[in-house]
Amino acid sequence: MTANEGVGPTRRTLSENMRVRFKGVLDPLARVLLGLGLMPNTITLTGLAGNAIGAYFLARGNFLVGGLLVLVMGPVDALDGAMARLRGEASDFGAFVDSVTDRYSELFIYGGLLTHFVVTQQTSMIVLTFAAAAGSVLVSYVKARAESLQFEAKGGMLTRLERYLILAPALVLTGFGVAPAALVGITLIAVLANVTALQRIRAVRQQARRRGV
Repeated sequence: MTANEGVGPTRRTLSENMRVRFKGVLDPLARVLLGLGLMPNTITLTGLAGNAIGAYFLARGNFLVGGLLVLVMGPVDALDGAMARLRGEASDFGAFVDSVTDRYSELFIYGGLLTHFVVTQQTSMIVLTFAAAAGSVLVSYVKARAESLQFEAKGGMLTRLERYLILAPALVLTGFGVAPAALVGITLIAVLANVTALQRIRAVRQQARRRGV
């Protein structure tokens, strides 16, 4: 029996659904960028650099500029894959590099937030931000480790796109003076990202039982 036998039809994640829905927008933009001579890896590194700069502003307490950079870098992250596909260069290694840079981007952002909260001595926010960062990394790690063992661990309450849709607007709103926005956004991620990791662990356990391992 394979890992997926008896599991039922695989549900697409929100990220996968969004890529399908916005293909008509992403592909023309990707063609424009390719026409300018840009390469997919250039866009990947641009997204990473943009998030790193955003993290720097967050560390300094400038949530408006930092949040706007994080907000803008989200759509940029979706373009590299579209560009690679249009060039006929989509590959497992490209997907691997994209996933790794995504993790770096998230950790840069949380690192910037942690720096700010440490400097301003906001103990509760330090704990919540650490929990959010840990949950975000674990969601991806559980999936990667499961797939290395021929299990499937997609989905759950809070994949990367959902985390982005919560965190980026929360940072921008905080920059505009809506003080509780960061607290609410980071708390949601701290709780739901770890719940998602547990959901994926449970899904792998169910598949393991079906396989008798």
